Amino acid sequence: MLWDDTYFYVAAELEEPHVWGTLTKHDSVIFQDNDFEIFIDPDGDHHEYYEIELNALNTEWDLLLDAPYRNGGPARNTWEIPGLKTAVHIDGSLNDPSDVDRSWTVEFAIPWTVLAEFAHRPAPPGNGDQWRLNFSRVEWQVDVNGKTTRKVQGKKEDNWVWSPQGAIDMHRPETWGYVQFTTEEPGKATFRRDASVPIRERLMRIYHAEQAYFGEHHRFTDSLAALNLLDEADKPKTSAPKIQITAKGFEASIDDDAPKPRTYRVRENSRLSVSNER
Repeated sequence: MLWDDTYFYVAAELEEPHVWGTLTKHDSVIFQDNDFEIFIDPDGDHHEYYEIELNALNTEWDLLLDAPYRNGGPARNTWEIPGLKTAVHIDGSLNDPSDVDRSWTVEFAIPWTVLAEFAHRPAPPGNGDQWRLNFSRVEWQVDVNGKTTRKVQGKKEDNWVWSPQGAIDMHRPETWGYVQFTTEEPGKATFRRDASVPIRERLMRIYHAEQAYFGEHHRFTDSLAALNLLDEADKPKTSAPKIQITAKGFEASIDDDAPKPRTYRVRENSRLSVSNER
């Protein structure tokens, strides 16, 4: 990853003995081929995030998710990235199963002008700013007989990820990694761990417990005991969680112990907000 005032750059090399691709139409469902995918949630609120996919034919799919699929989405396929630059280099041959290839490499130059649209924060970012990202590689098992390359029937794709998801589901933005932007020389910047991670993780445990409770009882609850989360009531450096039942569902909140305390909240749609942050 690199960045300047105009673009956010991403590159990846994917080792592959048989490089292949079939999809040539923009905004096709690219993960039906082997692909590389980028997920970007600039403000880490789990909503309004970007997804970009690319196959070995340099066919690209860009979409905006108003919310994760678990919360009803939807995915906006009509959303586009004017000025996006992509490139693919193949160390070997494309769609030629008669030989053995080494890899294929993808490159992206993503304009900040587009990423700023739903960032709710400065884009390009400033020195030290952190965004939530993840990367995924979709890899299908194939039969290669020297003349053709075909997917193995009845086999689902394998998914390789940068930051562990905890489930076969890229649309869990709460698990994505942190990218810290820096203007320091390479190797001189110090990564700043987000002090809110323990609070965010606690709130998402409540969120998932509430969803499971709703699945069984058809309603949400304001009781940590009913959620089997009584141990969440006693954690250092934070207040006990509070849960309120609302007209739409629930809201769970936790206060931190910062000099200027902030309140973190998650709702039934998994959107996470922080008071005084915006």
